[in-house]
Amino acid sequence: MNASVAPQRASRTQAERTAESDARMLDAAVRLIVERGADGATLKDVGKLAGYSRGLASYRFGSKASLFSFIVRAVGEDWLRQLGEAVANKVGLDAIYAATDAHYRFVLEAADRIRAFYILWFNSIGPDPDLKRVIANIHERRQRDVEAWIQTGIEAGTVRDDADVRGTAEQFCAAIIGIVYQWLVTPDAHEHIHQLHHGLKQQMTSALGTSGSAPAVSEET
Repeated sequence: MNASVAPQRASRTQAERTAESDARMLDAAVRLIVERGADGATLKDVGKLAGYSRGLASYRFGSKASLFSFIVRAVGEDWLRQLGEAVANKVGLDAIYAATDAHYRFVLEAADRIRAFYILWFNSIGPDPDLKRVIANIHERRQRDVEAWIQTGIEAGTVRDDADVRGTAEQFCAAIIGIVYQWLVTPDAHEHIHQLHHGLKQQMTSALGTSGSAPAVSEET
C-alpha cells in the first residue's frame, strides 16, 4: 500500500520569523511597561517573557531607547491605520466626530497597548532624543490630519470659513492627550472618559460648525 505524503509547509522566511518575534516582544514589552512602568521593563525580561533567550531583545534592539521607539512606532501606526479606516472619506466635523469615536474605541479595545504608548509618550519629555523625535513625528502627523479635515470642511461648506484651522487642530490634539492622561489616572472611570470624548465633539461643533450645517453629535461617545 502506497502511503501518501502530505506536502510539508515551506520553511518560514527570515522576514516572517522576525515579524513574529517582533510581535511577541511587543506584547511582552507592553505587558511589562503596564505592570512595572518604563523603568522596570528590561530588555532581558522582555526577551524572556516573549519566550526567547534573555539576550534576543538586546540583540534585536540594542537599547531600551530603541525598544521604546519601536513600541511607539508600532502602536502609533496601528492607531493611524484604524483612524484612517474610521475617517475614510469624511471631512470637516464628520471626520472629527469619527476620529473621536475611533479614539474612544481604541482606548477601550487596546487598553494595554495604548496605556504603554502614552506612558512612553509622557516619558518622552526626558533626555532620550530618539523617542522625542518619534513622538514629535506622530504628533505632527495627527495635527496635519486634523488641519486637513477642517480645511476640506471649509471648502465643502460644512465648516465656517473663518475657522482657525491650526489653532482648532492644536486644541483638538491637546484635548485628546488630556483625555488620555485622565484615563491613565482613573482607568476604571469609563463613563467619565465617555463624557470627555462626547464633550470634545461638542466643543469642536461650537468652534467649527456653521449655522444649520453641523451634524448632530451622536452618543457613541
